[in-house]
Amino acid sequence: MFKEEYVGNLHVHTLYSDGGATTQEIAGKAAEVGLDFICLNDHAHMTDALHLSDEGFYGKVLMMVGLEMGVRYHHYLAYDIREREGRHNLSAQEIIDTVHSQGGFGFLAHPFEKGMPFAEKSVAYTWNDLSVTGYSGLCIWNFTSRWKERVKTILHGFFFLAFKTRMLKGPSRETLTFWDQQCQKRRVVAVGGSDAHGTAFKWGHLRLTPFTYDYLLHSITIHVLLKNKLSKTLPEAKQEIYEAMRSGRLFIVHENLSPARGFRFDFASSDGSDLYMGEEASFRPGQFVVELPAEGRIRLIKDGALVEERRGKEAIFSVTEKGVYRVEVYKHVFLFGWRPWIFSNPIYLR
Repeated sequence: MFKEEYVGNLHVHTLYSDGGATTQEIAGKAAEVGLDFICLNDHAHMTDALHLSDEGFYGKVLMMVGLEMGVRYHHYLAYDIREREGRHNLSAQEIIDTVHSQGGFGFLAHPFEKGMPFAEKSVAYTWNDLSVTGYSGLCIWNFTSRWKERVKTILHGFFFLAFKTRMLKGPSRETLTFWDQQCQKRRVVAVGGSDAHGTAFKWGHLRLTPFTYDYLLHSITIHVLLKNKLSKTLPEAKQEIYEAMRSGRLFIVHENLSPARGFRFDFASSDGSDLYMGEEASFRPGQFVVELPAEGRIRLIKDGALVEERRGKEAIFSVTEKGVYRVEVYKHVFLFGWRPWIFSNPIYLR
């Protein structure tokens, strides 16, 4: 039984690459918004080293250091690696293989990004080679990517900045479709991230910081589930978080919309055995149990298609067919309707 829940933010940049704050400063902001851990992913081609000496506990916040590899295309969020890769002209598959050779793992970052029409001319850092193998999963929900793709003019920018929480779109249909298709073949973990930079935006004489670390670190988070309390020592704590990430024992949350500690999506089979997010077993009849910390619209997805929908704080769904099942939850916001809130990792009933 996985009773311990820890909340963290992935894909965070520091002054080592193109971020706007130091590791120490980011840790302080993470503590202020109540996070348990942070994973840094500075750009490998911008930083001078893999700054593993920055890892550790900053108060109660566990700080871990990875990289974001790739330059123009094929950005890859790499974790549990030992050193910075100095070559920046690697192919998509070579990037994945390099991380794997160090004993690490990773996720395709914003693979179907659209880019910002205003100011950035829709330049997008997409993942163009989808035939690659060996990756642990993909980032299905990147706050920065999803926000900026709707900004066509300066007026759009101010509008979507004013309603940045209530108007945020969920993972794109293209992303979810690709993920669901890959899950038919094997276990593929989904994560989310902020892509936090905390840097100033400049346009003529206009200069502002549209997204501070305070906001971004509490935007798209992951909640990992552990059997026991997180270790107080760095090597053990890192591996406990990384093992949950590798296994898909986590769910993704739009934290600024509403806190989601306490969400659960489990399978109780008729023979008395249980399965949790990320786990796989041969099919047997049973029930999916969903629990929420607040009212929501719960959607059960099987093999990429909607099976059933309920409203409330809990739901029980009978299971009579094999498939890859996951849950999406939407929260009602006054004047804005149902907004995307929680995305689970799948339970695989083969």
